[in-house]
Amino acid sequence: MKAWIVRFASLYVFDVVVLIVIGILLPTVRVGWSVLWAALILTAATIWLKPLLARLLGGAAERSAQSRTRAGQTVVTYGTVFLVELIVWIVLVMLSGIRVGGFFWGWILPPLLLLVAWAVYDAIDDRLQRTAGDLYDRATGRGDAAVETSATGVTATSATTTVTVEPDDGLTPEQRRMLDELG
Repeated sequence: MKAWIVRFASLYVFDVVVLIVIGILLPTVRVGWSVLWAALILTAATIWLKPLLARLLGGAAERSAQSRTRAGQTVVTYGTVFLVELIVWIVLVMLSGIRVGGFFWGWILPPLLLLVAWAVYDAIDDRLQRTAGDLYDRATGRGDAAVETSATGVTATSATTTVTVEPDDGLTPEQRRMLDELG
């Protein structure tokens, strides 16, 4: 449960910043105070709608991949990714208070900016979730002087020092993190 809360919260804050930046960079996109509701919709769409659309559209593109050249397949892949971003942007504009004017500056460019933002988010995702998890632990009172047992071993934490003893089980840190998220 904690992993979902932390993921949702970190993505929500990131989406608020992204929507504010889009509103500042593009004069035809008016965000205003609706950014808080729009970021909630965008976060939900990113977690649930985007993977569903990518699976549906990507599956259709893969079934017909044999009839295309390598360059054609690259164009179809990029087009599919842009189409997913465009659908998410349309849903976001319809369900929130964001106002859009102009075809290119309001409907084509913002999905491209969302695509760049999500690429940045993917690059810094682990660090953001770790920081958000630490904040969550402090807010629930588990951050100070806590001893936690998990798949990674025993972790002793105080206000100033963290000591982690990892078992010699042959797992990588990423595999241990995934096991922790399951439990």
